[in-house]
Amino acid sequence: MSKRPRSARTVLFAALAVAALSACKPQAPAETATPAAPPAQPEAAAPAAPTADAMPSAQAMPFDAKAFAGTFTGTLPCADCPGIDTQLVLSADGTYTITESYQERTAPALKGDGTWTSEENNQRLRLDPNSKSDNDRLFAILSNDEIRQLDMEGKPIESSLPYNLKRSAR
Repeated sequence: MSKRPRSARTVLFAALAVAALSACKPQAPAETATPAAPPAQPEAAAPAAPTADAMPSAQAMPFDAKAFAGTFTGTLPCADCPGIDTQLVLSADGTYTITESYQERTAPALKGDGTWTSEENNQRLRLDPNSKSDNDRLFAILSNDEIRQLDMEGKPIESSLPYNLKRSAR
């Protein structure tokens, strides 16, 4: 007889759990249906340009170098100066040029060139310099309009310093 009360409790508990889960299901479509445009647009806002220019859809389709090509600029951290003003020009033909100017230094800007490719399901950008003495450089593709420099192994740099370059108008 002691098994029946437990069994009844178990059935009651299961029924309550099913009822609670069932109660949540109608709310989810209602929530999604009512404010579908606001939540979908912020999510689409980040991938909006990439969808049009083959970022998230690039996982299913080939990467569109012509759509992603452009100029990215920003100030990268520097160990012994205020920063390195950086301009990276990615050409649609898969070549790049990079210009780096160290702030508060009189030395001329450093210039480099080479080829660029996307890798890791179009989540990472590799710069392969023409100079044999320079190492490849890696950037995470954050969106169609922003990339972030990675370490030599392709891992994120753990720092609050700005390692991002943003697309700029030409």
